[in-house]
Amino acid sequence: MRRLKVLYLAHPFPQMETPWNHDGIKACGRNHDLAVFDCEKPMAPQFEGIDVVIDMGGQATEEQIVAATDAGVKYMQVITNGLDHVPVDQIKDGGIMLSHSPGNLSGIALAESAIMFILLLAHRYREAAANFRAGLYYQPSGAELVGRTLGIIGFGNSGVELARRAKPFGMRIAAIDVRPIEQEILDEIQPDFLGSPDDLDRVVAESDYLSVHLHLTAATRHLIDKRRIALMKPTACLINVARGGLVDEAALYDALLQGRLGGAGLDVFAQEPPDPTHPVYALPNVVVTPHTAGGTDGTSRRRAEFAAANLDRYAEGLEPLGLVP
Repeated sequence: MRRLKVLYLAHPFPQMETPWNHDGIKACGRNHDLAVFDCEKPMAPQFEGIDVVIDMGGQATEEQIVAATDAGVKYMQVITNGLDHVPVDQIKDGGIMLSHSPGNLSGIALAESAIMFILLLAHRYREAAANFRAGLYYQPSGAELVGRTLGIIGFGNSGVELARRAKPFGMRIAAIDVRPIEQEILDEIQPDFLGSPDDLDRVVAESDYLSVHLHLTAATRHLIDKRRIALMKPTACLINVARGGLVDEAALYDALLQGRLGGAGLDVFAQEPPDPTHPVYALPNVVVTPHTAGGTDGTSRRRAEFAAANLDRYAEGLEPLGLVP
């Protein structure tokens, strides 16, 4: 296996240094000659002679992609899953092969966060915490999950991982996906209902908890819109650990503020960061986290090792995994 010359574009946010940049640099530099891009130095010379660019978080700028194209870079690996923030067309138009990090690498983290939101909302955690601080005991009363319906929109990696965690609580699983689901998954999960996008309205209307697990594309933007939010039970809760744009945020917030929805657990937002003073975030039935659902030590490690394995495949003349068509 030949040693590649690799340029690592570290995530520009300092808080991403550990574990993300640390894990990526360690793994990708194990078998290859790795340099970390220095924004204080001239750009073009840093790309000269580079075989592969590793982009942590899909944060490459237009200028960096132009420099990579001009230098003849043929392969870029982005250490991220969703591509809505990655300039895919510019990269591929420059003749650069592009791979991303498949959903199975972050599926566990996203599922754990979704089940966390469900439990916090079911047991009215924010109200309970406020009562504790006020010295008020024995209220509020929570809701048990057994027998409740969990609608999972997108039965891919994180959706399946969520179902695996919800089934032991006795929840009914109603899932939607555009593709046939592998038989071994169906045998294991045994969803109570599995439908196509044609069944989306039914699942939305029947769910006590509705969790979205989709990539953000032109086709999925605002998939959960004002009309579908109106279909939800007034006691139902919406969970979003995927992308903020999947939900019509204005319609969701209006429903929450008007008391027409049971609650929401949100890790992602239409604009990030959102305005933390928005009245909806102060509601006792709304739980928010700052886009940390997928940000675990396990996700960081798995994505770094995936990128490193792809470098080895490329060095051996094999096709990298996770190629973006």
